[in-house]
Amino acid sequence: MPRPVVLFGASDRHNLGDLLFAHVAAVMLPGREVVVAGLAERDLRAVGGHRVQSLHGLARLGRLQGAHVLHVGGEILTTSAREAAVMLLRPQDVDGVLATLEREPGLEPAWRQAMLGTDADFPYVAAREALPGVERIAFAGAGGSALARLAPDPRTQVLRRLADADVASVRDAATQSATRAAGVQASLVPDPVAAVERLFGPRIRERARGRPVADILRDFGEGYVALQLSAEFGDDASLARAADQLARLCTRTKLGIVLWRAGAAPWHDDPALLARLAARLPEGRARIFESLDVWDLCALLAHARACACSSLHGAIVASAFGVAVAGLVREGDHGQSAKLAGYFETWHAPDETRAWPLDRLAEGVEEAMSLEEGRRRESAARRAHAVTAFFDRLSAVLY
Repeated sequence: MPRPVVLFGASDRHNLGDLLFAHVAAVMLPGREVVVAGLAERDLRAVGGHRVQSLHGLARLGRLQGAHVLHVGGEILTTSAREAAVMLLRPQDVDGVLATLEREPGLEPAWRQAMLGTDADFPYVAAREALPGVERIAFAGAGGSALARLAPDPRTQVLRRLADADVASVRDAATQSATRAAGVQASLVPDPVAAVERLFGPRIRERARGRPVADILRDFGEGYVALQLSAEFGDDASLARAADQLARLCTRTKLGIVLWRAGAAPWHDDPALLARLAARLPEGRARIFESLDVWDLCALLAHARACACSSLHGAIVASAFGVAVAGLVREGDHGQSAKLAGYFETWHAPDETRAWPLDRLAEGVEEAMSLEEGRRRESAARRAHAVTAFFDRLSAVLY
């Protein structure tokens, strides 16, 4: 009889990719009993996510006996305990909590333990010894673009857990190179969300028939660019550059600009940034998309003429539907920018999708749109096939 599968990841906070991972994995493992788990117990069904269990809470209750744990993706290999704990806070609590920890650093270990249910330094990489009764552990397209830059001791810790897994796979060549350099064998597979159109295409297209996406399609009959910027772009200089580039797009095309958020968890997207940017754009050509439901976001991206975003999963969802994509990066940023560029370099042709600095946003969108849509869709189909082929192999191990 098949064992239950615990789908473990950052499904406990609002972020487009993190909420989609469990949906993808559950469909890819038909007929299996699945439990969605994160570090904290949360209910994100109101935004299209899942009712999420605490992984370590399940372990303490003895509910992992005989189970298989599948890490379902994301940049989990280098997410520190502090980062994970902050992103589980309510946004309005972040500044106060960080100020308290600055004044009294001795409180941090207990705070992290209370937030995460574990004292692990990299809590989204589960250690077998911390999960008594678990039979098998696997990783589906884990991200770790900064793995080579970790200090030696934490890097060794993460690599040891990856090596201990029954199935290990990573989503970009830089992460695979870092694992191989340490003698850890991990296969290369696209991010699981690359299969979103293959698995949920009809559902997402149907979603666009209702509000709020239908309103966008009606108001921008010539099409629109779906634009997302993370909170790091919120300084005045960045917003001025973005506004200038978007105004150029409005001048050269009849496209509207739809501003959307990929994540509402702390350190993701700032709604105030969207309002400030919208105020700088030509009147009547821009709209803020308020919904945070992941299926609304997927429908918005699937029906865009182009997507310009700093969110990797915004790019992955849009490109899965053959939409032209331009990634947006900050010069000198070795975190999010490296993640975005590394994934594109691994899975996209240079003339299909690549990362652009903000002051070349218009050029990036126009170049992406110049590629024949058929080629974009063929490339998307290859990535989706690679994901489904991986899960076929994985199913034989997690049985």
